[in-house]
Amino acid sequence: MNLSELKQKPIPDLLEIADEMGLEGVARSRKQDIIFSILKAHAKNGESIFGNGVLEILQDGFGFLRSAGSSYLAGPDDIYVSPSQIRRFALRTGDMLSGKIRPPKDSERYFALLK
Repeated sequence: MNLSELKQKPIPDLLEIADEMGLEGVARSRKQDIIFSILKAHAKNGESIFGNGVLEILQDGFGFLRSAGSSYLAGPDDIYVSPSQIRRFALRTGDMLSGKIRPPKDSERYFALLK
């Protein structure tokens, strides 16, 4: 399952996917929340989730993958990239990345890049 592909789908298609997966209570949700629920259910089933974007490194050393769909501005569907990954792979702002992601844990707000 790919985050970018889900973002491009219209809401009725997302609701159909959610219904097929047996997700309840998403009919009145925002598009972003429907996508989040679908991806979280996929991850819970042990399936891989993939995402991509252009890296923006912040002053604190961590970064986010931003998408063209949001004009590369900060948004709730950004993907967190850890400082250790940025150092390990000598990443720079503007690099295009694609990889496996995981949904946010308890206190986290963003998806995170795994590989």
